[in-house]
Amino acid sequence: QVRLEESGGGLVQPGGSVRLSCVASGFNLEDYAVGWVRQAPGKGREGLVCDDKAGFGSSTKTWRGRFTISRDNAKNTHYLQMNNLQPEDTAVYYCVRAEICAYNWDFWGQGTQVTVSS
Repeated sequence: QVRLEESGGGLVQPGGSVRLSCVASGFNLEDYAVGWVRQAPGKGREGLVCDDKAGFGSSTKTWRGRFTISRDNAKNTHYLQMNNLQPEDTAVYYCVRAEICAYNWDFWGQGTQVTVSS
């Protein structure tokens, strides 16, 4: 059974950092592109980053110089490092996968809440 499970969300102060993790099960992470999408309150979903699978070159691994995606295929896990967080980054963050970054996401995790507030 395919599954993506996020962790690492919570409350963080402005200017702080947090690393989200996403553990994949039911498939091999190395066979897919992976990414992160967020949805802020009252707003639509926003794609942030994508790490393409080996051999495909459409990765967008950073977002505005503050967010960076990485993966550890041996652990079937990928990550989103978020630095200098601001209140407008408050959102539910979803890990996602696709065949390659140029395609639509075909599977989503359940999401993890990140709240940036003092």
